[in-house]
Amino acid sequence: MSAELYDVIIIGGGPAGLATAYLCHKYGLSYLVLESGKAPFQGIANTYPQGKLVYASKPKDAPEPFLVDELRPPDKPVTVESYLQYVQHFVQHENLHIRTEVAFENIQDERDFLSITTDKGRFKARKVVLAFGSSIPRELSVYGDAKMVAKNVDDPTKYVGVKTLVIGGGNTAADVVIAILKSKRECNDTQPVYWAHKSEKFDVNKETAQRLGEEILLGGNIRLLPGATPRIGEVDDEGVDRLVIRINEFKQADGIDLYHALSFPMQNVIACIGSQGPVPIFDKLGVQTISCTAGVCRVAKEGDRLVLLSAEFESTRKGVYVVGGAISPSYMKISEGSIQEEKHPNLIYTAINDAYHVVEAIRNKLGK
Repeated sequence: MSAELYDVIIIGGGPAGLATAYLCHKYGLSYLVLESGKAPFQGIANTYPQGKLVYASKPKDAPEPFLVDELRPPDKPVTVESYLQYVQHFVQHENLHIRTEVAFENIQDERDFLSITTDKGRFKARKVVLAFGSSIPRELSVYGDAKMVAKNVDDPTKYVGVKTLVIGGGNTAADVVIAILKSKRECNDTQPVYWAHKSEKFDVNKETAQRLGEEILLGGNIRLLPGATPRIGEVDDEGVDRLVIRINEFKQADGIDLYHALSFPMQNVIACIGSQGPVPIFDKLGVQTISCTAGVCRVAKEGDRLVLLSAEFESTRKGVYVVGGAISPSYMKISEGSIQEEKHPNLIYTAINDAYHVVEAIRNKLGK
């Protein structure tokens, strides 16, 4: 465990996380941002199409201005690449404390602090701010452990020279396949890319299909695996973490079924199987949520589970706050003894302003 006790540990380096970090930095709170991606704003980089414009959107009925003007998008829309470049410069200029490629796992209560468990060790903090957004990559549901499987590709050249498996049947998976095929082709690598999907039909748009076809015509080596299912995460005799994917199954009358399977080192596997909301993480952390019922919720859908927060964005887990996209499109607000749904658009504006109010609350509680 890290020896340093931080005032605040921030989980996620998006708009809410960076705004929280900047304000902690500004007001003298010790802090650390733990980001799962390779850089701040990785979630926006992964989800915004190239060239998409970023707007300084603000709800018409919102009474507050942008409360952290330093992270406010320009009034004149700019491309996501330009905004990300500005954010990178801002982080460097302010020397914000961020650790990247750290996967958050859990929070434990200790006597005088909270212990944050990650794949890179444990950290200590008086307060924790959950700022991981809403587009959380789904985990592979297999027997065993599949934590080493990548969720996206930052550098396709790392797969040159090895047989690679991409799982998922949509446009995101197709884009990954195209990028790796191109890198392999440019390096004269004949090792194939296997593309697996649990359904018999891959579902990509016309433009993506055209780009994939062009790459194949130029020499891209691809092996399609429709109807394939990841089954087991295991460690082989040489200590290599591997993923076993079943590609054919033959039911037998005697109950002893036959199947064909392939086994890949997990470091050569990318799973693009969509995203999920934060509810599974809230359940794991013991953060209370409430199911919407008819007549109670007007923004969320009936049956949706909304996180329960105080007016200061503190959850039912003492010392744990939730901000940004993780509480959109609405949450349940505790106010003066009552609980009611609070609208919360998934905008840079709301994420930044959440951070401002949370840091103010933490400063008051810590007396700083």
